Amino acid sequence: MRVILPNLLWIGNTRDVHDVKNVLDLGIAAIIDLALEEPAVTLTRDIIYCRLPLIDGTENQPVVLETAVKTVARLIREEVPTLVACSAGMSRSPAIVAAALSQVRDTDFETELKQLAENHPSDVAPGLWNDLQELLQEK
Repeated sequence: MRVILPNLLWIGNTRDVHDVKNVLDLGIAAIIDLALEEPAVTLTRDIIYCRLPLIDGTENQPVVLETAVKTVARLIREEVPTLVACSAGMSRSPAIVAAALSQVRDTDFETELKQLAENHPSDVAPGLWNDLQELLQEK
C-alpha cells in the first residue's frame, strides 16, 4: 500500500484490502474496491465499502467509471481517509486516483497520472486510460 496524500489517500491491491487490521490501524474509513476479478471483502460495519468493478480495458460501463472517479473525488474533498484498490494496485487504482485528483485540483489527468507513477510501478491499460481521458474531457 502506498500513501498518496498523508492520512487521507492510499493506493493498494487486493492483499491490502483484505488486511483489515492494517486498514483499521491506518484510520482508513472508506475502501473503493475496483477489482472485478477478486471476491468482495468482509469488513467491519463502520467502514464505507464501495465495490465498483472495473477491468483493464475498454469494456467498462461509463456509469461505473464515472461513479468511481466522482466517489473518490468526493471522499478526498470531504477528507475521508480512503484506500483505492484493484487486483495489483498498478492500473485501475492509480488511474481512478489520478482522475479524481485532476477533478479535485482542477489539473490535467495525464499530469496527475505521471506524478503518481513517478516513484511507484504503474501500468495503466491503454483502453482504460483512453476511456478516462474521454470521460474527463466531457466534464
